[in-house]
Amino acid sequence: MAVANTQTVAETPIVIVPQTQQLSLFPLVRNLRKGQFTNIELFAGAGGLALGLEEAGFNSLLLNDFDKDACLTLQKNNKDWNVVCDDIANLTGRDLLQELDLEKGELDLLSGGYPCQSFSYAGKRMGINDVRGTMFYYYAKILEQLMPKMFLAENVKGLTTHDGGKTLDTMIKVFTEIGYKVQYKVMNAWDYGVAQKRERVAIVGVRNDLDIKYEFPTPHAYKLVLKDILKDVPQSIGAKYPDKKRKVFDLVPQGGCWRDLPDDIAKDYMKGSYFLGGGKTGMARRIAWTEPSLTLTCSPCQRQTERCHPDETRPFTVREYARIQSFPDNWEFVGSMHSQYKQIGNAVPVNFAKDIGLSIIKTLKEVKK
Repeated sequence: MAVANTQTVAETPIVIVPQTQQLSLFPLVRNLRKGQFTNIELFAGAGGLALGLEEAGFNSLLLNDFDKDACLTLQKNNKDWNVVCDDIANLTGRDLLQELDLEKGELDLLSGGYPCQSFSYAGKRMGINDVRGTMFYYYAKILEQLMPKMFLAENVKGLTTHDGGKTLDTMIKVFTEIGYKVQYKVMNAWDYGVAQKRERVAIVGVRNDLDIKYEFPTPHAYKLVLKDILKDVPQSIGAKYPDKKRKVFDLVPQGGCWRDLPDDIAKDYMKGSYFLGGGKTGMARRIAWTEPSLTLTCSPCQRQTERCHPDETRPFTVREYARIQSFPDNWEFVGSMHSQYKQIGNAVPVNFAKDIGLSIIKTLKEVKK
């Protein structure tokens, strides 16, 4: 078994493979269980999307990310996953079809959540070559190389309005030129078995030659709240508030925020933001047991997006963060406390990913028929 390279990404890209450093020698496709669907995932992070898709019925042939801790998290939790820790630009230059013993068009799904980046529009037709240098470009180039039956791209809700909608329009145009029928939808993870208000945009494409239609999953009838998921959480590391902040939060009731503070304390805590009027309800925010968490961020102590435990005056711990993102308790995160919070905060909630995965498999079964 190959030993993982533990140098920093900046020094040497890490290639973590379960049995061999040669991807072409790893018997991935041919040893699949009958009826199992295949996917490759880019920008995999700590594995929320990949795990959800696996629970839905996908078999991940390859997962790629640039962050060393995230890659080690992936490998630690699933020894069978083929994890490549490298810049996606380098991955784009490889012949993945040959290395993974795949025919073009054989793969069922390409998934991943590339960062939202601006494009320069001056004098350009905005095809695939006009978005070079962006993470979207590399996702699109790998899509073009593999031509899977479907693709799934997950991104922030703001992508729909980014640069007046031009950014999303360009992405859809590129996907269409590659050869896909594309649709997108803003979805809230709270509707899909996650105790968190987290709005994301899901972009799904079906290859043009396939006479099938995709439908997004139906929201659940019951929506989870914190009391449903934060029972008997395993002990773990967690951030702490400085004494001054803790004394302020002691005055905030469940479900409250800075507006519930005495006026003089609110003015001191909010500084100039106090005089800006409405909004800012994420500051000095204590979540109630009877509501979902607000969107988790990469740090539990960011001033504009504070999320305090319902009863105790502290941020959510790492394992509470993981529960809110619907990771199982046995999913371990590698790295410093800051890195673990970042990995979890950036992840796609597992249950949300599973529901999307099930809806994609429902569509792919029409192809198998």
